[in-house]
Amino acid sequence: MAKIKGTVVVNEERCKGCNLCVVACPSNVLILNKEANSKGYNFSTMANPDDCVGCAACAYVCPDACITVYKVRV
Repeated sequence: MAKIKGTVVVNEERCKGCNLCVVACPSNVLILNKEANSKGYNFSTMANPDDCVGCAACAYVCPDACITVYKVRV
């Protein structure tokens, strides 16, 4: 059976750093970046990209719809 590999793309300018995606991630892939966007918010970013399984839990809980999840079979 093929394994699924995922990746998360965050629209950094729309992200307000609410931390919901970080808490929702079962694989502990996301963290809040220490850098801020132009609005002054610390946006989420992938800290452990190799651990992402593409479950999209982060995208489901994002109130601003600024997360897109892509999945590929490897």
